[in-house]
Amino acid sequence: MQFNLADLLERVADTVPDHLALVCAERRLTYAELDARANRLAHVLAARGVGVGDHVALYLYNSTEYLEGMLAAFKLRAVPINVNYRYVEDELRYLLDDAEAVAVIFHREFASKLEAIRARLPHLLTFIAVDDGIAVDNGKVHPGATVPSDDYERTLAAASPARDFAPRSPDDLYLLYTGGTTGLPKGVMWRHVDLFFGAMAGAGGGGVPIGTPEEIADRCREARTRCVPICPFMHGTAHWMAFSTLFMGGTVIIPADHHFDPIAVWRLIAREQANYIVIVGDAFARPLLDALSSPEGRTLDVSRLHVVLSGGAILSPSLKRAFVDRLPALLVVDGYGASETGGQGQSIVVAGGDVPTALRFRVGADTQVLGPDLRPVGVGVVGRLARRGNIPLGYYNDQTKTAETFPVVDGVRWAVPGDHAVVETDGSITLLGRGSLSINTGGEKVYPEEVESVLKEHADVFDAVVVGVPDERFGERVVAIVQPRAGAAPRLDALRQHSRVHLAGYKIPREVVLVDTIERSPSGKPDYRWARAAANFTPGTVER
Repeated sequence: MQFNLADLLERVADTVPDHLALVCAERRLTYAELDARANRLAHVLAARGVGVGDHVALYLYNSTEYLEGMLAAFKLRAVPINVNYRYVEDELRYLLDDAEAVAVIFHREFASKLEAIRARLPHLLTFIAVDDGIAVDNGKVHPGATVPSDDYERTLAAASPARDFAPRSPDDLYLLYTGGTTGLPKGVMWRHVDLFFGAMAGAGGGGVPIGTPEEIADRCREARTRCVPICPFMHGTAHWMAFSTLFMGGTVIIPADHHFDPIAVWRLIAREQANYIVIVGDAFARPLLDALSSPEGRTLDVSRLHVVLSGGAILSPSLKRAFVDRLPALLVVDGYGASETGGQGQSIVVAGGDVPTALRFRVGADTQVLGPDLRPVGVGVVGRLARRGNIPLGYYNDQTKTAETFPVVDGVRWAVPGDHAVVETDGSITLLGRGSLSINTGGEKVYPEEVESVLKEHADVFDAVVVGVPDERFGERVVAIVQPRAGAAPRLDALRQHSRVHLAGYKIPREVVLVDTIERSPSGKPDYRWARAAANFTPGTVER
């Protein structure tokens, strides 16, 4: 047995075959059933020529099929590829071409996009469609939504459930495509063993990671975690938390809606007695809190919920406070990390405890703040946050970016994705933000995340993104793109007065642009390219 994701999950399935593994709508799969379905899918893919190292695209909403697809690929030593379901045809073609995908598993809704681009993807030969209610006649999808494909459930039913695969390796690959905040998507390559320890907690569940692969059996016998990943599986945070739950013998409860419906999420949490949810920042937290305060929300029994984890985006202090005020038994955890580093640190808030306004995290010994010479800096010095140890191999088909982001210093490989931070006297770090997004105004650096966090504390602000725009005098000036709360219209002078309590003068926005909706990715991360365009031209309200 190896530190291989398929090996580990098979050991869990053999140890607790009758534990409930996945829930989605009316479907409830035990570990034995999940393993058998993944075996069948692996045989389906193998029969169509998918083998070791081949890439299988998952063009799916959150569903049991998504996790089955990942596990089936791992069983074959193939590599699942996450696809952003919001991509337009050109973006989709770029991703599938860059990833060199040979097969795609997709919800039928996306068939027309695949049909439009498949002629330009000569390597993409296998198409397997998951039924999502799109009308079919005699097994054929209606015109306008067609691509030659096999039906997911029919092919599984005809395939073998046997687990008769070749031995695997801890060096098998997991590939995570990340769009980040700028630029084209890049595939981050992880070895299974590094991903298991670097991003999935090594089946430690917040405690000590396992020491041998066989120990996974001891950790999964008593299932405690009932986890609802609310963020999309097409992003790493949801992958990592779903598999972390499965490695501990827990249950992954998947919202069946193809869009984020806060009150439906709370109904699901109450019905399934979930004790753990995973979100991405304020874009998920604020609507959830509003829904929980609604007349229906107040009637739901969500008392079993003990942990809210935000990964990929930081929660505003006011929302952390609101969570623990509403649910006093709750732990609110900001998890810091990146596709290129895995999990690096946490900031935890509990009822009655302090709610820090600074983005401060406790980190492990493998996380350091490095200076321009790529060596650790002293207390109070701004540098780039980096991690060593269980980190990725690099970017797929991009040696230049790999050398930039994963440098080797004195024989040690580091992952340095570009976030700036400061080391505090107690050894914790204060996160400043992505260096590429920092605003240089009059020679002073302003990190958008810090200003955004302060703005979102204002009672009239529902959401906010901060960018820099060209300025003749200062080089750049700080502009806030603000989505007001319903019925509110926050004025610049009020937002500036509010900000002065928390920020130095040069960080305070000089302009505010009011918009109906802040554009974010499905994972909840801000779209800074959109925000810059809105700051330079918008039909909304601009106040200077």
